[in-house]
Amino acid sequence: MKVACIQVNATNDLESNIRTAAGLVCDARAAGAQMAFLPENVAMMEFGGRNIVAKAMPEAEHKGLAAFRELAAETRLWLHCGSLAVLLEDGSVANRTYFLDPRGDVVASYDKIHMFDVDLDGGESYRESSTFHPGRTAVVTGTPWGRLGLSICYDLRFPHLYRSLAKAGADFLAVPAAFTRTTGRAHWHVLLRARAIETGCFVFAPAQCGDHVGGRQTFGHSLIVSPWGVVLADGGEQPGFVMAEIDPAEVAAARGKIPALAHDRAFDLP
Repeated sequence: MKVACIQVNATNDLESNIRTAAGLVCDARAAGAQMAFLPENVAMMEFGGRNIVAKAMPEAEHKGLAAFRELAAETRLWLHCGSLAVLLEDGSVANRTYFLDPRGDVVASYDKIHMFDVDLDGGESYRESSTFHPGRTAVVTGTPWGRLGLSICYDLRFPHLYRSLAKAGADFLAVPAAFTRTTGRAHWHVLLRARAIETGCFVFAPAQCGDHVGGRQTFGHSLIVSPWGVVLADGGEQPGFVMAEIDPAEVAAARGKIPALAHDRAFDLP
């Protein structure tokens, strides 16, 4: 199969962001993609908790989800929607991903579990937990080529989540992200390659790139990584898409060489 990762520089204009992402998905489809992955916050990169909440929409009314469902049906693609800000009944927001089949039907959704609450150098600070409601459930879903484990951005730093996804049957891992430029330069490539190697899974990591409202800067470099940890495609720093031809048999081959998923042993904590 051919898989594409879409890379965008999203603004705080939802309709413009959707048009841009949809155009790149159509380009990837024309290039032969059968499955496409969008990045975190693909429809909206807003600054400030109040603004995020004000622009979040309930799932049933979400313009981004409706547009991407229509796009999947038009292109006949399996489409991963990156993530959208979904307004919950209690007034909080879920950072939620949707996976769509070629009819545009939602086959799975996942709410980001781990909240990005960090203080970086130079006063760069984030508090996702002040706006977003963390998810509680890991998700693996089916595709015609194998099973896909879902995650979002900061989840990448919690390897036990990906080991659990692999043990639950995942052959592929989705890691849509808006990784900061600071942390991306230091950790993005090595963490994604590590998750692929540890699990024997293909990793699909579409990313935001460039400068955004509020001075936020994201790293780009959307990656497709093989189960052996080889980077098959790297999106660089500009909007666009990358694509790679995937042989699902490589999953079993990698796990056959190093069957670490079967070698867990119980141990006492220090």
